[in-house]
Amino acid sequence: MIVHHQNNSIEARRRVVQEDLDSRRSGGDRNRLGQFATPNDLAVEIARYVLSVAGNSFHPIRFADPSIGTGSFFSAALSVFGSEGLERAVGIELDPAFSEAARDLWGNAGLEVVRDDFTRVVADGSIRFSPNLILANPPYVRHHHLGRGEKERLQALAYRMTGLEVSGLAGLYVYFLLLATAWMEDGGYAAWLIPSEFMDVNYGEALKYFLTNRVTLIRVHRFDPGDIQFGDALVSSVVLVFRKAAPSSEHEVEFTFGGSLGSPSSKDRVSLKELRCSRKWTMYPVHAKNDRRISADAEGPRLGDLFRIQRGIATGSNSFFILDHSDANRRGLPDPYIRPILPSPRHLKVTVVDADEAGYPLIDRPLCLIDCDLPERILKDRHPPLWEYLQTAESLGIKDGYLVGKRTPWYKQEQRAPAPFLCTYMGRGSDLKRPFRFIWNRSRAICTNLYLMLYPTHELAVLLSRDSSLYADVFHLLNQITASELRGEGRVYGGGLNKIEPNELGRVSAWSFIRQWPHLSHTLHRQGNLFD
Repeated sequence: MIVHHQNNSIEARRRVVQEDLDSRRSGGDRNRLGQFATPNDLAVEIARYVLSVAGNSFHPIRFADPSIGTGSFFSAALSVFGSEGLERAVGIELDPAFSEAARDLWGNAGLEVVRDDFTRVVADGSIRFSPNLILANPPYVRHHHLGRGEKERLQALAYRMTGLEVSGLAGLYVYFLLLATAWMEDGGYAAWLIPSEFMDVNYGEALKYFLTNRVTLIRVHRFDPGDIQFGDALVSSVVLVFRKAAPSSEHEVEFTFGGSLGSPSSKDRVSLKELRCSRKWTMYPVHAKNDRRISADAEGPRLGDLFRIQRGIATGSNSFFILDHSDANRRGLPDPYIRPILPSPRHLKVTVVDADEAGYPLIDRPLCLIDCDLPERILKDRHPPLWEYLQTAESLGIKDGYLVGKRTPWYKQEQRAPAPFLCTYMGRGSDLKRPFRFIWNRSRAICTNLYLMLYPTHELAVLLSRDSSLYADVFHLLNQITASELRGEGRVYGGGLNKIEPNELGRVSAWSFIRQWPHLSHTLHRQGNLFD
């Protein structure tokens, strides 16, 4: 039995320790390690909600947190359930500084701290313990911070313990949730604070299937991304509360949005039948304060039927490979190996980009991109000015970059044809303000990966080739797409930053195009399978 302790005083010490440990790491290190602490007030609110739905059904409590950190959730469990209600408590933590801090703070209060990688502990079964309460904020480690071997190990482990195939694009938190649930006792309760991105993306399918088929999902609360009361780790977060038990066929899940867990801005109940068929979970609850809507029905025409949509290029170093056109001319760089390119969206103030006789945009500072496929020995002989400029890359460390190092020759870029229409890749916007801008590109400029490039295909391309005046109509129709449609198909990150990928933009409804040109409906080629 856990010994009664002065929890308030220890919690005050824990906050000081947390701040000290956080200050020792840069923001980049914390991002790479996925270390974002849970505010204790929120942890307490989550624990109280679990108590309200579970009641006394799982007393005595065997608590676990697979990423204990300094123990915010254990502190909350003590406050809500009382020391007398906790039979055993185990926290697992890989980081030695945090595990030592948790042991020092809470060891006398009964917390057993295991310094190890939870995914390895659960794999080898070294902890003879099955919790019936898990409260957790797992490490938010993005997939690109996981090595190939580590991904394969985690995927194999998740399949062995759950039978689910997890996408290689999934973050570490997905594995933590799946593996910890497999570890816990049947009938137990769990609450997880995780990134909300899984709700809308293809690589979240395994987790969504798990939540709607393997457990009884009770509550999904998504924080308002624009709510400034939360720190960077919470603005795009969601709280999931579920019981480890198969759901009934008539079960409904409570979805809430905004405000707090105890006092949300909006709420709704969604049947499992509907949820299992839903591609975007952020559309719930359907309420005026939730400005995310899916625009296209499953069979309706979509932008992906009319356009090939592709990200702009990743140069490997924009500051090196992109120059002012005037600077390139001054240096004597050869025209065949520089291409017009648009500036970043924040520097492009127009939505219709006209061109000069050479195809360069008529903007204040036309830019160009170095793009050459000549071998170095030939380039050196034929174009000394370009060769001399490229030699400065060595001292700048440009050639050590990941993308540059994979190219042959290293200064050859991804190939893109100029696209007549563009969409900005990220932006902010609420209510009626659209987070993304459409641009009519009448120049020969390509763009970086801060834009999506829209190439008309099939009958729309034929239509435009026959009558170029219709480009204006297409641009008008793109600008009729509403803010809620764009937000609904995209995804939202910290501080209300919205992003939209090519496949997501491709899913936006194209009914307005069909109403304008009904004959397009007879020749549509479904492109969604290519995007998916």
